Amino acid sequence: MKLSRIIAISACILAVGLLIVACQPKTSTENKAGNTAGDGKKNFKLAFVTNNSSDFWTIARKGVEKADTELDNVTVEFKMPGEGTAAEQKRIIDDLVSTGTNGIAISPKDPDNQTQMLNDTAKKALVITQDSDAPNSDRALYIGTDNIAAGRQVGELIKEALPDGGKIMLFVGSSDARNAAERTQGIREALKDSKVEIIDIRTDETDRARAKANAADTLVKYPDIAALIGLWSYNGPAILNAVKDAGKVGEVKIVCFDEEDETLEGVKDGSIYATVVQQPFEFGYQSVIAMNKILGGDKSIIPANKQIVVPTLTVKKDGAEEFIKKINTLRGRN
Repeated sequence: MKLSRIIAISACILAVGLLIVACQPKTSTENKAGNTAGDGKKNFKLAFVTNNSSDFWTIARKGVEKADTELDNVTVEFKMPGEGTAAEQKRIIDDLVSTGTNGIAISPKDPDNQTQMLNDTAKKALVITQDSDAPNSDRALYIGTDNIAAGRQVGELIKEALPDGGKIMLFVGSSDARNAAERTQGIREALKDSKVEIIDIRTDETDRARAKANAADTLVKYPDIAALIGLWSYNGPAILNAVKDAGKVGEVKIVCFDEEDETLEGVKDGSIYATVVQQPFEFGYQSVIAMNKILGGDKSIIPANKQIVVPTLTVKKDGAEEFIKKINTLRGRN
């Protein structure tokens, strides 16, 4: 056999072999975030970033984990800033982008001043906001509470608790956060033309000790204060403990947000008049589901106004025990 013929046959065998190898499906170990899996689906690396380390986010994490379990083509990191600052959020986002994260759901601490950061991130990964919106940014979608409507709910509860009116003080981590500003707006709208007077807003930068000190100082400085209003989840327990220390349980009314354990126990025993609760489980669950769909090319989940509103609920003494049972189930407690 001539040498040229041998070379030609060998080349054909090699070509067929390479074609067979190329046609073999990828194994699961070969599939990475952003790559195409054997079933045609793309695998995505996602992240859920909170704005502080409050217990509120424990429930959101359960929603994230449920979606992560249901979707076999995503991996999700849950990031909770210990300091609860915008600077720390930026460090987290920068790290996520550098490791190839495809989609990020963030609750921006200071949305107005974080707009450029969100826009820069949106050039490299899908960005959606949850809990606190940044509508002037290039985020694709917001999932969370209609905070103006939730503020109006709290305002109505304040009027119920203070039928004769009175002075009140508002408490929150940061008044710059959009959810805080919108809740305050809703409260003011509901209290317009009422006999309730808002003295001021006290901020604590998510420092629980400072949050309690703010409430305690208010009780001393304004002995005729009628109610203390907490806008973020940990403010409820901070206010309640300050009121207890001052011996003014029942005398000073408390209305707050969210479902921390101490808040719910306070509602149950009547120390807290009521709390307006969000549904953080849905924040986590729907954020992961939405990011997976959008990254997969299905943008039908995005409404015209780019907002998916998760309704809030009012919990008062008569419904507290039942709600506690439900929330403990979500938290995985017996």
